[in-house]
Amino acid sequence: MNSQSPSSRQATRQSSVPIALTIAGSDSGGGAGIQADLKTFSALGAYGASVITALTAQNTQGVTGIHTPPASFVTAQMDAVFQDLDVDAVKLGMLANADVVRAVAAGLRQYKPRFVVLDTVMISKSGHALLQPDAVAALRDELLPLADLITPNLPEAAALLGVDAATDEREMERQAQALRALGARNVLVKGGHLAGDLSPDWLVSEAGVERFTAPRIAAHNTHGTGCTLSAALAALRPRRDGWSDTVRDAKAYLNGALAASDDLSIGKGIGPVHHFHAIWPKG
Repeated sequence: MNSQSPSSRQATRQSSVPIALTIAGSDSGGGAGIQADLKTFSALGAYGASVITALTAQNTQGVTGIHTPPASFVTAQMDAVFQDLDVDAVKLGMLANADVVRAVAAGLRQYKPRFVVLDTVMISKSGHALLQPDAVAALRDELLPLADLITPNLPEAAALLGVDAATDEREMERQAQALRALGARNVLVKGGHLAGDLSPDWLVSEAGVERFTAPRIAAHNTHGTGCTLSAALAALRPRRDGWSDTVRDAKAYLNGALAASDDLSIGKGIGPVHHFHAIWPKG
């Protein structure tokens, strides 16, 4: 029998670490997807749980196969997690097909987590399609209105809007505003595909418009950068006052992981960022 009163149990819950749930695909090479998300959660002091939407046969050189479980099993995983854990934030990654998108959307509507970060994953770094064409419309129609923040790169923002990819920062901001008009509460458009010495991102939020920049890091190992940033946003948001502070700190974490990524030398292709750069000793 639990002798704690409701108020004492709530006080205990509030003093514990935040719980972050990743709903995404598995990367067997460990550099992106579920594996990158859980590493990021751990590095940033959040407890990580997972719902696996797809299994990929993948390494640093590319994706060689994808197996997608039935949408009903995705629902079963969500039920298991939400009915037991007090989830503070959800990160959405690879969702594979329209049935999975709809199952995830139904679960979010049922359980109503406080923060939802949607990483609009469509293509792997090696060029392999991770979202079926019929799922793009489902993602746009079903999930954008449920997301507190979406984090598209330039090709993903263009695909969601049915337009050409932005080639400058002014168009980045316009496309972010257009995505907000489709129902996303807050939009962070990532400018890593632009040329130049800086990597600019634009946050269009309920609080206004803000530009974030950082020097472009000339790292070879960049596998999992998008997954890592969105996971960091989910891990940090419950402990920040708003999305501006969250984006600033998440980008600082990612920049550190990128700067240290070449110290890892994992695999024969494009290796992962260094999720534990602030924890693991060098050498």
